[in-house]
Amino acid sequence: MGKDLFENEQKQTMTREQAAARLRELADQLADQNEVRVEHGGRDVVVSVADQVEFEVELEVEQGGQSELEITLSW
Repeated sequence: MGKDLFENEQKQTMTREQAAARLRELADQLADQNEVRVEHGGRDVVVSVADQVEFEVELEVEQGGQSELEITLSW
């Protein structure tokens, strides 16, 4: 498989409520516009999303209280 045309990974610290709001924003984009918009380098990158997607949820819980929830949509 060839190189990706675009890849953007963002990592930031925010409150649980802020994270929920960001997830809602992404969900609204998917439901209402059939696309996802990401700001990158001062410009918006818009990707159309197919009508059918693969949805994967992964939860990791480690000793010491560290946890990770990963949600992947593929199309």
